Amino acid sequence: MIYETIVTTCSADGDVHVAPFGIQWHEGRVLIMPFKPSTTLQNILQSGFAVLNLTDDVRVFAAAIAKKTAFATESVASGYGVRLKDCLAHHVLSLQQIEEDDVRPKLWMQVVESASHAPFMGFNRAQAAVIELAVLVSRLHMLPAEKIIQEMQYLQIAIDKTAGSREQEAWQWLVDCVNNHLAQQSGLQQA
Repeated sequence: MIYETIVTTCSADGDVHVAPFGIQWHEGRVLIMPFKPSTTLQNILQSGFAVLNLTDDVRVFAAAIAKKTAFATESVASGYGVRLKDCLAHHVLSLQQIEEDDVRPKLWMQVVESASHAPFMGFNRAQAAVIELAVLVSRLHMLPAEKIIQEMQYLQIAIDKTAGSREQEAWQWLVDCVNNHLAQQSGLQQA
């Protein structure tokens, strides 16, 4: 089972990187499989640490994909990275094992610190739709335009029925990304 989370990492210079990540839990360990090349992969390999953030604010997922202003972070108690300031919970992860792969190496991480900050009330359908669209947007370069449009139309139903202002804002950021991508593709085909 894949859980949609936000992973925060730091570069050797202290630059914070925030990325949505589908992770897996296996017998107390976390499996992260970043694509090569990626900032998350580079930062984990350099520092040996990452922070897994659990949030119900889907704007964080959309902002990371749409390259919008980052959300506030703060240092974790152990000092091994930063977490989203307004996350519901976080887990500091230490790199334990690497299984090399040309495309997506497997990074096996051990939880070394955890904290809960607020209760999780559950996702509504609009929040789930934003996360699904964020995944689609992260794969625009791999999908045909027809599939993207079809998926968006279906997800729009949940936005129309259950979205609050946060979900609407996140949705619009991602729709703008899709529209920009489709316009660029159209321009390339006409040229």
